[in-house]
Amino acid sequence: MSPGKRRLDESDIRVRPNRHGSRPRTKERPEHADAITAMVTGVDRGRYTLLVDAGGPDEHRAIAMKARELGRNRVVPGDLVDIVGDTTGDAGSLSRIVRIEERTTVLRRSADDTDAIERVIVANADQLVIVTALADPEPRTRMIDRCVVAGYDAGMDVLLCLTKADLADPTELIAMYAPIGVAVVSTRRGTDGTIEALDDVRQALAGRTSVLIGHSGVGKSTLVNALVPDAFRAVGIVNDVTGRGRHTSSSAIALRMPAAAGAAPGWVIDTPGVRSFGLAHVQLEHLLAPFGDLADVAQECPRGCTHSDDAPDCCLDEWVEAAPDDGVRAARAARLESFRRLLASRSGTIGAENTPERDSR
Repeated sequence: MSPGKRRLDESDIRVRPNRHGSRPRTKERPEHADAITAMVTGVDRGRYTLLVDAGGPDEHRAIAMKARELGRNRVVPGDLVDIVGDTTGDAGSLSRIVRIEERTTVLRRSADDTDAIERVIVANADQLVIVTALADPEPRTRMIDRCVVAGYDAGMDVLLCLTKADLADPTELIAMYAPIGVAVVSTRRGTDGTIEALDDVRQALAGRTSVLIGHSGVGKSTLVNALVPDAFRAVGIVNDVTGRGRHTSSSAIALRMPAAAGAAPGWVIDTPGVRSFGLAHVQLEHLLAPFGDLADVAQECPRGCTHSDDAPDCCLDEWVEAAPDDGVRAARAARLESFRRLLASRSGTIGAENTPERDSR
């Protein structure tokens, strides 16, 4: 080695830096093994209200934001999520939602029957409660039908809650929905302004997670305030000219319903009033699932049978005609008619659009 020269080592190695960044990108994501599970109870402008250790000794609320790795996956009330960061719920604390647990049910709707984009409303609810006023405003059976279809498609039980029974008789609507397995409860307003027959509603919601949906002005927020006294949901009025209600609930929120005498506590998820309920996401073949007797018969139908009124060689019509007596035939006919009403509601053959103007009885 010549004088003045020294031996090179690894410290003398020079690597040209990556012009696209100093650190290569990776698709690997942290496991977040220290994450804890919480329930989403509310969503407000990118901030999520969570209930940590729900029902446990350390139950408390926390605020979180969604981690970037979740992308466009929507987080909704009812979701069970894994969170990291500051989960104490102290003033100014903020955690991150890093995972959404597998959902047992998902209630969806689309803007209309041609919109391919699904909008998730709530997750993990086991009962859909359709709140409908018997008068002021008048009930809209096409909207009820659409909600029934969405509930059945989501694998949820469906309950029809009729309000304002002091203004109209619920018998007709009860007879309309009993054949398709929809349970019905009704309430009325007493002379002192309180809601009567509320115990029937509490019993139907006890021990369950129920999502309430309905038009504005049907008394949904009033019902929620009665079931959950500290909910303080805003209550609106019905416009005397249009007969429509004003949107008073602006966001979906999960509320714990306190236990009443003889009834277990439950969760109610209140949602903003809706004026349309698109069903573009519902597969027609899923409509038969709640009708076990019809589904068995439909297996004998020709391939591609739509089971509609004008479907040729549909075995469902033969099933009705083959009834052993007039009473059984009438019962089968009513059940088939109910199914085809839901089928027509999904396919859009009843009414061109699902708008407030056309969505009438």
